[in-house]
Amino acid sequence: MEKREKAHCLVLFYPIQGHINPMLQFSKRLQHKGLKVTLVTTRSVHKAMHGDGGGQSPSPFSSIALETISDGFDGEGGSSQAESIQAYWDRFREIGSQTLAELIDKLSASGHPADCLVYDPILPWALDVAKRVGIAGAAFFTVSCAVTNIYSLVHNGLLKLPLNLDSEILLPGLPPLQPSDTPSFIYVPESHPAFFKLALDQFSNLDKADWVFYSTFYELEQEAVDWMAKFWPLRTIGPTIPSMYLNKGHEEDKEYGLSLLKPNSDACMKWLNAKPKGSVAYVSFGSVAKLGEEKMEELCLGLRRSKHYFLWVVRASESAKLPKGFAEETSEKGLVVSWCPQLEVLAHEAVGCFVTHCGWNSTLEALSLGVPMVAVPQWVDQSTNAKFIMDVWKIGLKAQADEKGIVRGEEIAHCVTEILEGERGKEIRKNVLKWKALAKSAVDEGGSSDKNIDEFIAKLVQY
Repeated sequence: MEKREKAHCLVLFYPIQGHINPMLQFSKRLQHKGLKVTLVTTRSVHKAMHGDGGGQSPSPFSSIALETISDGFDGEGGSSQAESIQAYWDRFREIGSQTLAELIDKLSASGHPADCLVYDPILPWALDVAKRVGIAGAAFFTVSCAVTNIYSLVHNGLLKLPLNLDSEILLPGLPPLQPSDTPSFIYVPESHPAFFKLALDQFSNLDKADWVFYSTFYELEQEAVDWMAKFWPLRTIGPTIPSMYLNKGHEEDKEYGLSLLKPNSDACMKWLNAKPKGSVAYVSFGSVAKLGEEKMEELCLGLRRSKHYFLWVVRASESAKLPKGFAEETSEKGLVVSWCPQLEVLAHEAVGCFVTHCGWNSTLEALSLGVPMVAVPQWVDQSTNAKFIMDVWKIGLKAQADEKGIVRGEEIAHCVTEILEGERGKEIRKNVLKWKALAKSAVDEGGSSDKNIDEFIAKLVQY
């Protein structure tokens, strides 16, 4: 058989925004470096991306090929048809395994055989499929090394649950933690049992992976990386954000390429353009987090009380929780939008701080663009990220919640004002610029992440 010119990599992402963005960005980097890449998603998400017309619309991934598999819920409504979260995952594993194997066979028969499957570890069965059909498998974690280190220690029985809530936690590769600094599924395992199981199942077969990739960079999480690299073939390949916001290596790479929510781009940028440098608090809690009404009211109080300009993303599904008339009454100081182009906003000189839920992508984006943070974590990995933001990297302040778990308005106002005007804000800005430079260096030619990607490609070509 004639030797193919390019190795071929399949990239299977789980279809939520926080998982799509880093895996899509990694795919673009691989393609820029000469690999053939095919993205794989579910049929229901493909329909949502393209409308009812199916594949007639241009792919949002530009030059990257796109294929689909089934999660068992291809009809209207997608995964919402499942009886429960657990029922969805069980069905996805059963039907996804079958249709992924069929896709790999189809590609091989058409003369485009796959050499490697890069998969989201919350779909561990995907690695079993790769091994069964005889191709390499690479896990791609879209959370920090620190967080998965904690999950893995629980999975291996080295961190016992329930936690002793009265004592500090000392773990290898990590700074001393309070129990509340751990991910929510560890701090309160019974809060979301299906997600707790999902978090631990990621490690059920990870020892079979040929590579374990992280959307982070070595200098940012050196201790955790060094510890975990003893057990898995771990490689840092981030930050996985578009090149024009990092090292400007590829001028056309200005956005991720797919947003499941439509941004109010023109309104946001026009409003920011009229504001002084470093004067705006940008507020967003990502694409998934849901705030209770009391939390929302306190946030409103805090933004009013700070007396600073604010740009606040409130998703359409959350907007009913805003106090009546809030957007109109605060229009001189604030703008409330349903979604925005976050990278463009964070890169704007008017933005002086980011009030964030501390999702990993948002954390990396702010750090890479040199924006100090006010950490208001909600669940999953966010409390751990907030701990690192404030105490390890020293690039923000954590807004302290009261005994009911609610961050009060005066605390929000205090943190925003301290970063935009206070002495601590000056120190935080200095630190975040240091990390911004290190993030850029990691992805520059010869940087820690760039070398890891080159090493992966070199080995894949030989696989």
